[in-house]
Parts: sequence; structure tokens; C-alpha cells
Amino acid sequence: AGSAGVLLSRTIPLWHYLLNLIFWGAAGILCYVGAYIFITYDDYDHFFEDVYTLIPTVVIIAVGALLFIIGLIGCCATIRESRCGLAMFVIIPLLVFVTEVVVVVLGYVYRAKEENEVDHSIQKVYKTYNATNPDAANWAIDYVQGQLHCCGIHNYSDWENTDWFKETKNQSVPLSCCRETASSCNGSLPPAPSDLCAKGCEALVVKKLQEIMMCVIWAALAFAAIQLLGGGGVVSGHLPPSSSPAGGI
Repeated sequence: AGSAGVLLSRTIPLWHYLLNLIFWGAAGILCYVGAYIFITYDDYDHFFEDVYTLIPTVVIIAVGALLFIIGLIGCCATIRESRCGLAMFVIIPLLVFVTEVVVVVLGYVYRAKEENEVDHSIQKVYKTYNATNPDAANWAIDYVQGQLHCCGIHNYSDWENTDWFKETKNQSVPLSCCRETASSCNGSLPPAPSDLCAKGCEALVVKKLQEIMMCVIWAALAFAAIQLLGGGGVVSGHLPPSSSPAGGI
């Protein structure tokens, strides 16, 4: 029995150290995912106006930072065999777990709203396009059309209704509408069948933003699962026994 107790006392700290490493790894990955999503959203920020869409991403980064702190607390508590520290090591991840569940719910809510957001915003962005006086909105349109291989809101004919098309009177669309393989494309209308991208940008922007939000949701779900396993491991490992009088039971 004595040897079993010694083995258990050695195994528990090792398990706690392993959990600390898991929390630190999770913290790094969550912060990376959050930063990547922020950067990606920045390229599409002209196509949605609701800044609250980024709340789940902000929370993901905050959770990543908190997980790093939790790892530090757990490491120090394990070294010092602090009951208070290890209790926090159990309680704080549970609070973070609840936060990640909220992130998942918010992610699905905002993911459902993105189609209406894009439909409302993309009309205004295309209407203000002005190639002779480029600004951030112009860059956003050219970037999206080039990256997503699309042209116009629903197709290239949408450009004919823009102020830019009417003012320039050059019967052409921006060069960002050209296919990568069409080396001779100059945006002229009517286009050769293989010159311009056939798909409209609205559906592709919605799809892209929803994919980004799914990254947030899956990240929150994955690390919520890790915390469930980690929390179970900490609880099953028990806290260090409190000292009792020699005559105690």
C-alpha cells in the first residue's frame, strides 16, 4: 500500500505538468487562430458593418491568453503543492469552458447573420467604386475579385449599373474581373467567353466569411473538449491532502 501511495504521489504531479503543457499549447494555437481570423476579416471588413461579428474572435484570443495564465498557475501550484492554486487550476478552466460554449453559440448566431450583412453592404461598396481615385473600398473590391475569382455582385453585368461604369463610358469592367489564364483580357464588354470570371462575388464572400466563423466555432469546440478532459484529469488526481494533527483519524 505504501509503494502504491508513493507511485500515486509521483504520478499526479506528472499528470498536472502534462496538463500545463496542453494548456500552453492550446493557448498558443487559440491566439494564432484568433490573429489569423482577425487578419483575414480585415480583408473583408468592407462587406459587413456589424463590428460585433468579431466578438467570438476577440473572446477566442482572450481565452488563449487566459489558458496561458492557467498553465502558469497550475505549474506553480504543482511545484508548491498549493491546495488553493490547484483549486483555481480546476475552477478557472471550468469558467473558461463556459466562455467557450458561449463563443460557439455566438459563432452560430453571427454566422447566420453574415448573408444579410454582406447583401446589405456589398451593394454600397460596389456603388462607391472609383478606379480614378482609389481608396480602401476600391482595394477591397479588387482584392476580393482577384482572390475569389469572381466579378460583380452576381455576375459581371452588375458593373454596368455602377456609377463608375457610367462615368468612365469605356464599356469595360475592372481588370480584377479577368481570369488568371486570360493574358489578353482588358475587361472590355461584351467579354470573350473565357476572359472574365463567371461567378458573382456576393455568394463567395458569404461563403468565405462563414468558413472563417466556422474556424472560430471549431477552435472553441476543440479546446472546450480538451478542457473537459483536462478538468477531469485534475479532479480525478485530487488535491494535495491537507495536514492533520497526529492524533487525527
